[in-house]
Amino acid sequence: MLNPVKSPKSKLFAGLICTASMLFGANAFASDQTFRFNNPSFGGNPFNSSHLLGLANAQNDHEDPDAEDRNDPAAQFVRTLQSRLLSALATQITDVIFGENAQDTGLIQFGDQEISFVRGIESVTLTITNNLDGSVTEVIVPLLTEG
Repeated sequence: MLNPVKSPKSKLFAGLICTASMLFGANAFASDQTFRFNNPSFGGNPFNSSHLLGLANAQNDHEDPDAEDRNDPAAQFVRTLQSRLLSALATQITDVIFGENAQDTGLIQFGDQEISFVRGIESVTLTITNNLDGSVTEVIVPLLTEG
């Protein structure tokens, strides 16, 4: 291999570059780093919300399993009917427990559900049992006292 011969001018030039970088490199300018939230839910810029929502919707690959039922008139009718029947049943149960001829205890069965209630001094305890899966829910309703 050939050994390149360095001229005195190139050595002087390299020395000047090293010296200049050492002198002027120390005077670098920088500002403080600050963190800011992008999401407006965490205090970020509120104008980012529509952009972030658009990004989230573009990345969302989950499908709603009930989406077809919402647009089906028959399914909507069944849901409305079921809701009204359950509301009427809840009104009847409320009348039995709190109505004019309120009972102290009772058992109400409909379908696979069983509701038992016991009236105490300060509250009424409702026990709702699902006979299909055996789950039990207990609701305690305080009684209002006239004072």
